[in-house]
Parts: sequence; structure tokens; C-alpha cells
Amino acid sequence: MRKWTVESPGYTHVAYNSGISACGNGEQWQWALVLHSEIWAARLDPNAVSYSAAVSACDKSQQWQRAVALLGDMWEAKLEPEIVSYSAGISSCVKGQQWQRALTLFSEMREANLEPNVVSYSIGIRACEQGGQWQQAMALLSEMRETKLEPDVAFNTAVSACEKCRQWRHALYLLDEVSRAKLEADVISTAPR
Repeated sequence: MRKWTVESPGYTHVAYNSGISACGNGEQWQWALVLHSEIWAARLDPNAVSYSAAVSACDKSQQWQRAVALLGDMWEAKLEPEIVSYSAGISSCVKGQQWQRALTLFSEMREANLEPNVVSYSIGIRACEQGGQWQQAMALLSEMRETKLEPDVAFNTAVSACEKCRQWRHALYLLDEVSRAKLEADVISTAPR
């Protein structure tokens, strides 16, 4: 692999951001962070896209601590994380079995006046499932439906959260809702345990 240097002429935010994303897609989080740090060395200020790409690279490689640190760095750089940044950070925490930290990030995202989307709600519900927080999972699902977002995957995750906490009545209620909403319950939602 070629050694990246700041003397390389013509590198722009677009080039660096594309490189960071490519490294993330290849699960090469270390290289993604090297490119992210070289943006500073090249006397370019990383932008929200640079940070989001780096957070996403960390998420894909299950580096939750680094993803959370990058979100903090964004605020310090006076860049407001976007919904994509937060979703990747929340996802990395869930993958790292850090459900409480994931839910804290979900709350921070809201405090930043960012409206959760289908992805962020689904990941938030997954964090609730992981932590056995079935009531919070149900609350997020209800909230998601109130905002008119399609909760297909989120329904399945909420059913699983209820199942893990032995809340069979709530699980049956959700399965009935899935049926009425004409969504598909997946194998995980309906599998005997």
C-alpha cells in the first residue's frame, strides 16, 4: 500500500473523505483514521463528512470507543454531528455490547435537535433489546410510528426485546400489530426459543 503524505499535491476534502469511506468499507479503520488525521496535517479542516466517514469506518470495524471519541471531537471542532454520524456511533456501541452508551448517544442526538430516522430508531431499539429494556423499546417504537416512519425491522427487534424479558403479552401485541400493518415478521421474531 502506498504511503500517504501531506506533500501529495491536490488532495482535497473530497479525496480524503472518499479515501476514508473506502477504508471504512474495507474494514480498514486504522487507515481511515490515518487519512482523517492527515486532513489536519494538510492544513485542511476536517468537515462533518470527514468525521462521519471516520465514525462509520470505526462502526464497521466494531471500534466503538474510537467512534464515540470522534463524535466528541466533532463537537470540540465546532462541527455538529449529523444523523448519519450519530447512527454510526450508536451502531458501533451496540456492536460493542455497550447498550447504555448507545442509548446515551441516542439521547444526545435528540438534544442536538436531530430527528431520528428509521435507521437510528431501529438501532436505538436494538440497544434496548440488548439491555433488556423492553419498555423503552416499546416507547421508541411507538414514537417512531407517531412520526410516520415505517418500522418494519424495528417491530421485529421490539418483539425480540419483549421475548428476552419474558413479556409475552407485549410480544403477541406487537406481532398482531405487524399483521395489521401488513409487515413481515422475520424468522427471529417468530422462532421458538
